[in-house]
Amino acid sequence: MRMWLVDPEKMCRQHLLGEHVELHMLEGCLNKGKNISGFIENGFVDPTLLLPRHDELAREMEERGYNHCSPVGKIPQTLQKGHIDPAANRVELCRRCAECTERFSNP
Repeated sequence: MRMWLVDPEKMCRQHLLGEHVELHMLEGCLNKGKNISGFIENGFVDPTLLLPRHDELAREMEERGYNHCSPVGKIPQTLQKGHIDPAANRVELCRRCAECTERFSNP
C-alpha cells in the first residue's frame, strides 16, 4: 500500500489507477481495524490524507475520461498521522516507470 502524493496529472495511467486502488485497500484496512503502523512508519501512507488524496485522484481520472464510481465510504474519526515525502516518491516513480519519467519531464 502506498500513497505517492505526487501531481496526479503527471502520473501514468498504471500508477494513477494503482494508487487509487491502494487508497481503497487502506480504507478497508482502517475500517477492519488492521494494523498499518509499518506502512505509516515507513512513510508509505498517511491515513489523515486518505479522503483528500482520493478525491484528487478521482478528479484526474474523470479528467482523463475514466469512469470513476468508487467513493470513499465512512472511515474512522481518529487516524494516525503519517509523513510522506512526495519529492522522494517522484524520484522513485521515475526510477520505476519510463512513462512517468516522460510525463514529469514535460511541462
